[in-house]
Amino acid sequence: MNRIKVWPHLTIIVLLCVALGAIATELWLRHRESTNAQTLVSAARIERVDGEVGLNRSLNGSNTQWIAATQNSPVSVGDRIYVRDNSRAAIAFTGRNFARLNPNTSLDVLSLSDSRTQLALRDGSALFNVGRLAPGELFEVATPLGAVDLNQPGLYQVGINNRGNTIISVLSGLAQVVGLGGTGQIGKGQMLTLLGQTAADVIMSRLDPPYAGGLVNDYYGYQYPNIYDGRYSDYNAYLNDPYYYDPYNRFASYQYVSDYIPGVDDLDYYGNWQNVSGYGYAWSPRVDAGWSPYQQGYWTMDDPYGLTWVSDEPWGYAPYHYGRWVYSGNQWFWIPEGVNTQPVYSPALVAFLPLAQANEIGWVPLGPGDPYVQTYYDANWQPHYLTQTPVTVQQVVNLNVPGALTVVPVQDFSRVINPTVITRVDPQMISQVRPVLDPLSVDQLRRAAMQTAEARRKVDVPQAIAQRLDNTRVVTSSVPPAPPFRADLAQRLRVEAVPENQRKQKLQFREERQEANGQQSNAVNQPAAVQTQEEANAEQERNRRMQELAASAARGDRTARSQMRQLEREQQNAARQQRLAERQQAQGERVSAREQRQAQREAERQQAITAQQQQRATMQQQIGARREANRQAATQRAQSAPQREQRGRAEQPRQQVIQQAPPVHQRVEQPQARPQREAPRPSEPVHQQQAQPHQQPNEHRQGPPPQAAKPQQQEQRPAGRGRGHP
Repeated sequence: MNRIKVWPHLTIIVLLCVALGAIATELWLRHRESTNAQTLVSAARIERVDGEVGLNRSLNGSNTQWIAATQNSPVSVGDRIYVRDNSRAAIAFTGRNFARLNPNTSLDVLSLSDSRTQLALRDGSALFNVGRLAPGELFEVATPLGAVDLNQPGLYQVGINNRGNTIISVLSGLAQVVGLGGTGQIGKGQMLTLLGQTAADVIMSRLDPPYAGGLVNDYYGYQYPNIYDGRYSDYNAYLNDPYYYDPYNRFASYQYVSDYIPGVDDLDYYGNWQNVSGYGYAWSPRVDAGWSPYQQGYWTMDDPYGLTWVSDEPWGYAPYHYGRWVYSGNQWFWIPEGVNTQPVYSPALVAFLPLAQANEIGWVPLGPGDPYVQTYYDANWQPHYLTQTPVTVQQVVNLNVPGALTVVPVQDFSRVINPTVITRVDPQMISQVRPVLDPLSVDQLRRAAMQTAEARRKVDVPQAIAQRLDNTRVVTSSVPPAPPFRADLAQRLRVEAVPENQRKQKLQFREERQEANGQQSNAVNQPAAVQTQEEANAEQERNRRMQELAASAARGDRTARSQMRQLEREQQNAARQQRLAERQQAQGERVSAREQRQAQREAERQQAITAQQQQRATMQQQIGARREANRQAATQRAQSAPQREQRGRAEQPRQQVIQQAPPVHQRVEQPQARPQREAPRPSEPVHQQQAQPHQQPNEHRQGPPPQAAKPQQQEQRPAGRGRGHP
């Protein structure tokens, strides 16, 4: 009885355990596939080439050839870009982080993932435009004398001059230098120069506004030639609104595509967004009738991704390395991955058809729902699959779409693909071939793929320059993580991390803070507006929240991604408010200083006017006294006329009166009647002091003063004045 009751229960328990184990195994495998796919390094886009730009993908030193970089060429970890003289190049690391390389510049990619970008600048100079930098993310430029960490969104220039010194200019944002001499920060409007082999001698100076405005104006004119209006030639105009040309705020495509994908800003120029039934918003390029994807460009072998498509179409980066294609309503639509997902780079989202009987190769774009194998290759081009998807599949959705299949002869596979080399194929032959997701797994495709590198145009980089770049070490704040296909990456690229004890030291600056007019300024590090404690706490809480949301978004939480974007907008608004406060305070200080100068000038003017009025009143009083004396004398003479008979008795008093009172024309010029010249007052303008003697009435200009008055004037001169001074 007991055995009959126990065994059924044990059987049920065993079956449940087996089912749970199978479910757990499946979940673990899916998690491992997702994790492996995310650990595969990403790729950046060369979005513009002017002149001769070389690309070297070899790390083992056996291949010294440089192929010509073209628009839409992907670059990844271990790749080196060199821009020849009289040339330039622009690179998009994401949809919001860019770089512009100047002539004679070398740039290596050391690390490239969703949270870490490390580059190496060994020669020349470059401008780095960081539009998005989430909390915890690293964007670093390594140089021979130290690492430059770009800690905030902004515009930066990093360069190496002819003397080997490293120069960092922060046009906006905040940077941190980590070198063998210690760690220090550089704020906006500042320039730091690292001198010597150990970078122990450091000079901090202030950027000259005209020079800074020229850098900003040149960068934005090159980056956005179709829309830039030249407003940033004034450096203050850039500081007041540095986000005016942020593509995230300007182009509608960022509403539908993750800003992590490079090339999103090109989609607005060359196509339209439309709501496609069953797929949501999709993008369609403005092309001629009969156009199909993956038919204008060329194939190349890219380490570690393998066979990679490089489009000749100006918009042809994002739609060929992310998302899928669907044919609807007699036109092709690109279906991007969700805007709140973490996209994964792919070298080409196609399935290949090896048509061995016809000695031809075909490929067709993958559609929504088609499988794809995430793969990387080692140094021997052996595949390492990151998913459990079979390499060969039964069918793909677009294979039967008219014009979707592109077929070329094997000998033309390494050439530039265009309608002139595309051939037609018998549908019966296609039905007998199974699509392949890994082209290197088929001998015919593998042999054709290996010939693509030899067909690319070469760029002549002098051997002396190439050797110097190989032998130049760079300093990073931390060792770049080694990808699975290049465990010796740091050693091959001569990368050295700053020791921990030196990182903790504070970098000692030798300050040479020059204003635009050449005068010393001690207020370079002082912010125009001080952040309140409440604002600082809010900023810290926002950063903490963004870190939490970033972790959730990485796990596929769309709500967290949306909330993180909202916090980014709040962060930008807070930064704008801070800049507005700084600008208003700076304007207030300028207005206050101007008002003080005006008040001082007004006080001096009023003081001079008061002094003039006092002198004029004194002169009027003296003139009135003299006129009164003249009238009294005239009255006295008139009264003495009837008494001529008493002339004898009055003669003596009259003579005394005459001696005391000279004739009228002499009495007017008596020195006693003229005001005594006073010493000039410090507050009186010179022209007013000199004009005072000319303000006397005309009746006082009839002759020179009596000689008896001169000694008295000389005694009243101020001490210390010699000849020629009033």
